[in-house]
Amino acid sequence: MSALKRATTNPHQNPTETNPLTSLLQSFTAYRSEPTPESYHFLLKTLAQSSQFHHIPPVLDHLEKNEKFETPEFVFSGLLESYANANDLKGALELFFRIPKFRCVPSVYLLNSLLKLLCRSREGLELVPGLLLRSRDLNIRLEGSTFDVLIAALCRLKRIGYAIELMNYMVNDGFDVNTKICSLLLSSLCKQRGVDSAQVMSFVEGMRKFGFCPGLVDYRNVIRFLVKAKMGRDALGVLSQMKSDGIKPDTICYTLVLDGIIEMGDFSKADELFDELLGFGLIPDVCTYNVYINGLCKQNKIEAGIEMVASMEELGCKPNLAIYSLLVEGFCRTGDVSKAVDLVREMESKKIGLNGETCRIMIDGLVKEDKIAEACALLEEILDKGFPAGSLSFDVLICQLCQKGQFSKALELVEKMVDKHVSPGSRVWEALLLTSDSKFSFVEPIFTSLVDTNKHQPS
Repeated sequence: MSALKRATTNPHQNPTETNPLTSLLQSFTAYRSEPTPESYHFLLKTLAQSSQFHHIPPVLDHLEKNEKFETPEFVFSGLLESYANANDLKGALELFFRIPKFRCVPSVYLLNSLLKLLCRSREGLELVPGLLLRSRDLNIRLEGSTFDVLIAALCRLKRIGYAIELMNYMVNDGFDVNTKICSLLLSSLCKQRGVDSAQVMSFVEGMRKFGFCPGLVDYRNVIRFLVKAKMGRDALGVLSQMKSDGIKPDTICYTLVLDGIIEMGDFSKADELFDELLGFGLIPDVCTYNVYINGLCKQNKIEAGIEMVASMEELGCKPNLAIYSLLVEGFCRTGDVSKAVDLVREMESKKIGLNGETCRIMIDGLVKEDKIAEACALLEEILDKGFPAGSLSFDVLICQLCQKGQFSKALELVEKMVDKHVSPGSRVWEALLLTSDSKFSFVEPIFTSLVDTNKHQPS
């Protein structure tokens, strides 16, 4: 073997031994030995890894016709994978059906390995039915593991109906239910479009009859599905079932159900759930706080939301932009814009950058309270600092300036917007033209400049 490895890995050191099969035979002949299955395995693996597939057929022919030992399966398993990786699927199939000629009885293990390789691509999937039919000629009996491979492939292709049907055939044929495959099916079903809650719950109950006990991740997937379908009450029921089954929900489960209950407007139940979460010794994360503070803001309990932020920080959980945006919007909606401004300043001091949505909320709030000067100052700050923001809120502000006769200030902001590549909307130009009258000459150069700028922007 040492001589074979030297000859194969360093062929240039011995130019006369350029043929890999010759290297194999001479290496063993020199020591009056016969090549072993391991030596063939090494040589075939080396040739495949170095993409010398043209040297493989002579080696296989010699193995088939000249050797007498029973060739172990491991000699072929790696080679089948190499053929598949080289996208030679038909070559892999031909080798598989040729295996008995090497005095080897292929097992279901080797069949499953080949199925996994074929199921990685659509081209390979087309070859699966033929492989399964011909495998009977090799006396290979399908096992539960074979069904598992096929079901996993169908789930990956989002053919969940076929996967469930195959699972039913598997159960009817007396195979045991694989918990891992059941979880995969449930997860895939929850992600499938067009599936309703009745189908999901029916599948869970059906699998229970065959001994499947949903675990934490399974319950979490079902709860997420129900909340996304705006069925918060059903999600709460699944949470209760989870506890009845002796499975402790985690923070993610509680956060998901909280979100569903708050979306329904059942705020008292949301408070109970949050207290229950704490009572179980679970630690809320930033997503949990985000959901709960959203519920407080929907009830216009903005100050309670501020207190919750303080509690978060005491527990070492840093509030994020989404939470601050909820509170800023809450203050603006309830008419307490000055507190919203203070909150924005606090965000800046904590290095929490604004986004376009927060800027829009603030400007809309200031305009609504007729605090035009403060709105203009904020808009200019947004433009100067390069914060991301769309033109919609800017348009509202500029239209307000035009209505109040502050044409110069409106024009100044438009110029700044154009310089920062923020395109004013049609309402702005209409307001400017109606307000400017004889001052149209001031508007025209800006409009022309903006059009010229947009010509050079990538489409």
